[in-house]
Amino acid sequence: MKLNFNTYKFNIKAEQGNTLIFDIVRKKYVRLSPEEWVRQHVIHFLIEEIQVPKGLISVEKELVFNGLKKRYDICVANKQGQLQLLVECKAPSVKLSEETLHQAAIYQHSLGVKAIFISNGISHYYLTWHPDEQKFKPQSEWALYPDWL
Repeated sequence: MKLNFNTYKFNIKAEQGNTLIFDIVRKKYVRLSPEEWVRQHVIHFLIEEIQVPKGLISVEKELVFNGLKKRYDICVANKQGQLQLLVECKAPSVKLSEETLHQAAIYQHSLGVKAIFISNGISHYYLTWHPDEQKFKPQSEWALYPDWL
């Protein structure tokens, strides 16, 4: 499926009836679902367009919120290891909504990131934290890493 990203080179293979895509961050093949297709585009966008060092990206890690185990899609850290950006990916068929933003906000509360990026591959929302107003605000453009926060 064509997404609203540039075209990137992916390694895709079929194995035991499943289509797999190589995740360059996790360094392994993972099952290619519609959400994974978006996730892989976001990873390549961050590395190739925003110039985030691959080693500062984490994918599908567990976090605990109010005693419940959750799993974020992507986080980006700064060079000191502090998480700075949370990415929430949805399948292209999933409309981005207040519920999506609420989910990201819950994760943000646990992680303390300064920016959120939400994408279904078609629509994207990039928000940064403004401490003086105590709220996230939409941003229209990205700066190159590490100047983006």
